[in-house]
Amino acid sequence: MSDYWNKRVKNITPYVPGEQPRDRQFVKLNTNENPYPPSPKVIEAIQKAAAETLRLYPNPSSVDFREAAAARYGVEPGQVFPGNGSDEVLAFAFAAFFDSDAPVLFPDITYSFYPVYADLWDIPFTAIPLNKDFSVDPGSYLECAGGGILSNPNAPTGMALPLKDIRRIAEAAERFKKVFVVDEAYIAFADKTETALPLIREFPNLLLIRTLSKEASLAGLRVGFALGSGSLIEGLCRIRDSFNSYTMDRLAQAGAAAALADASYYDEINRRIIATRGRVSAALDAMGFTVLPSQANFVFASPPAGCGKSGRDFFLALRERGFLVRRFDKKRIEDYLRITIGTDDDMDAFLEACRVIGCRE
Repeated sequence: MSDYWNKRVKNITPYVPGEQPRDRQFVKLNTNENPYPPSPKVIEAIQKAAAETLRLYPNPSSVDFREAAAARYGVEPGQVFPGNGSDEVLAFAFAAFFDSDAPVLFPDITYSFYPVYADLWDIPFTAIPLNKDFSVDPGSYLECAGGGILSNPNAPTGMALPLKDIRRIAEAAERFKKVFVVDEAYIAFADKTETALPLIREFPNLLLIRTLSKEASLAGLRVGFALGSGSLIEGLCRIRDSFNSYTMDRLAQAGAAAALADASYYDEINRRIIATRGRVSAALDAMGFTVLPSQANFVFASPPAGCGKSGRDFFLALRERGFLVRRFDKKRIEDYLRITIGTDDDMDAFLEACRVIGCRE
């Protein structure tokens, strides 16, 4: 610990990202990246943007991207806020809408950046325990005097709330004149629940946050965005412009706009991921794993009770065989593994490794 750090830096516990190895080749199933390449139209747009104009600052309002998002989602450009990945947008949302007067609500098992942001901005929070089956109890979020945030589908469980429950929480937050944030990083992979997009017309306090990292195969480009009322978007802009008015570079703006315009390409590859997820879930279930019902591009599963191996044992055995998955050293989920859905070939090899590990004496 440095003597030069201030109290904020000393007291914070930073987010720890998934392992990104450089020493050997792995099948990476630990960071929820899309296994399929970006649309060729995205690559073409980025190549075109990589011109002499890179000497100039990008458009600070990301006009082309906002117009593309507005056309894709049926909103006005003024209802779109672009950012350098959804993590940045989430950080801005915590700074803009939550305060120290009452705790913000989110689940105890969810995206682990939420408590980091709360601590960073000195915002109190209440982590509400998930139900025994790892589902979110919407009734626990109806007294959200400080606002609330839910990842839907939730991470790392992959489970989702139906739209009617999102509506109930938005209504409750509106009574307190507080913002309710729905983090829809994985909504493109949901086949049994709906986006809350239609509700932003009804609730001026509802903010949706999306990312192109997963659904558009652009984790390396770093593009996220928010959708909401003009008032919420203006609040995010005020925070952004107090840090850096140029959070999206020229290449990101061009590539992201092209991705939003090529919905048919991404709908097709993401349907493949949904199909593979169903097959992998069924195969793990048949091996005796406990598998939660996922609506994301990953599954959350614990090893068979009869195999005599903890989640950590299984995690290490998979790593030995060249497969990286994510494990969280946290009570209630320490024996669960979060497994990103890769290509069919990757997942066939992964399932075979699970069979071998599970059958070993």
